[in-house]
Amino acid sequence: MDHSLASAASATPPVRTGPRDPGDAWVEGDRGRFWGRFGAAGVLAYDPAKGVLLQHRAFWSHNGGTWGLPGGALHQGEEPVAGALREAWEEAAVPPEGVDVLFTSVLDLGYWSYTTVVVLVREPFDPVISDPESIELLWIPLDAVEQKELHPGFAAAWPGLRRRLAAAGPDRGGAS
Repeated sequence: MDHSLASAASATPPVRTGPRDPGDAWVEGDRGRFWGRFGAAGVLAYDPAKGVLLQHRAFWSHNGGTWGLPGGALHQGEEPVAGALREAWEEAAVPPEGVDVLFTSVLDLGYWSYTTVVVLVREPFDPVISDPESIELLWIPLDAVEQKELHPGFAAAWPGLRRRLAAAGPDRGGAS
């Protein structure tokens, strides 16, 4: 295992350097504890030739070892689409100029929200692990997503996201 994968798979988070963004904090409420003081967002990248891009989350992270989306805490005043694209670029090298936003889906708990930004890949790319939050990044065919051990939030959202992706058109998830 190379050094970047070894640290990603580690049971403890990496030592943070530099100032922490004020959005990087836990929020607690009657429906649980969630990451992102100003909410969170992630990208579901869909490439008709490959499937969807999933992130195998580092073991030290919340729900570590599960599969989910590249994403994370929003910065103060940051729009969810911009935050999701920023996080996907930082974590997986998803090029924001090479994708088109198809739709968003919002889970709003009142005190915290998560926005899934579903994008169509216009310019194929290879994802790159660029921070310690990922064990691996893989393109997964639509029919194989449910075979992975999914992050609980993504597992709950996936059936609806897949239906909406299929409804976006035959070349956008209708067949896999």
